[in-house]
Amino acid sequence: MEMNFFNHRVFLLTLLLPIVVILVEGQGTRVGFYSTSCPKVESIVSSTVQSHFKSDPTIAPGLLRMHFHDCFVQGCDGSILIDGPNAEKTAPPNQLLRGYEVIDDAKTQLESVCPGVVSCADILALAARDSVVLTSGASWAVPTGRRDGTVSQSSDANNLPGFRDTVDVQKQKFADKGLNTQDLVTLVGGHTIGTAACQFFSYRLYNFTSTGADPSINPAFVSQLQALCPQNGDGSRRIGLDNGSANKFDTSFFANLRDGKGILESDQRLWSDNSTKTFVQRFLGVRGLLGLTFSVEFGKSMVKMSNIGVKTGTAGEIRKVCSKVN
Repeated sequence: MEMNFFNHRVFLLTLLLPIVVILVEGQGTRVGFYSTSCPKVESIVSSTVQSHFKSDPTIAPGLLRMHFHDCFVQGCDGSILIDGPNAEKTAPPNQLLRGYEVIDDAKTQLESVCPGVVSCADILALAARDSVVLTSGASWAVPTGRRDGTVSQSSDANNLPGFRDTVDVQKQKFADKGLNTQDLVTLVGGHTIGTAACQFFSYRLYNFTSTGADPSINPAFVSQLQALCPQNGDGSRRIGLDNGSANKFDTSFFANLRDGKGILESDQRLWSDNSTKTFVQRFLGVRGLLGLTFSVEFGKSMVKMSNIGVKTGTAGEIRKVCSKVN
């Protein structure tokens, strides 16, 4: 009996071992992945982002959004960077993304130092972190080891979170990627830096209801926004997503939601739904609730997001040029 029990346990372990290995490989990124193969990777990416940021600070929110959009389509595999008539970057939600030249610049420098080693997907993940730091946000350790995807199709970008999404739709889109409600509120908090074009929210300002503007907007703020985005005006004009603090990574974005000054409808809805409002309040340090430190939680949620659908081991490739599959 004892021998049979032992054999049974060995048999079970034999069955389970490959599953454990697969799970570990599926989470195949780690901090310091390039510590011996390309030890200067982080300093090269950081200095490149900083150089571009000095001449154009809008590059910071651009790179942060690009990483987000990359991870939500085909996983964090740099597929957003690939050129082509029907590539991801041509999809409507991606057409205004910017910062591609920063990734290309960093890749060129890395190829001269460590040819064929560092993936474009990892460069983008590092650049997103560096962008937050440059806008006064806190740093975090970025796990690396992603490989680059070889498929990039605009049709795959149809399910990206959208500016009209209800909270339930937003929660479902995040849950589909293994992210919970706290991750949702935290990552949307990335809108503390950057801008949105009038075309994505001006519908809230005119004839939203039979009596006028979206009632969730602070009435005094409506007139300010109408002056910036007049009816039938220039839809490409850009307005700060975090009113009064669009260039600094801080919690004022959440204060704006509390005050009815969220620019995008999907953002403002985080205050009107109790399941998300509680996290906004916790980031604001509302008395009676367990506080959350936004800068710390943002790094944690970014690490979770940056591990969505990663390709490691022999999956994918290491692109020589980020805009082209090898």
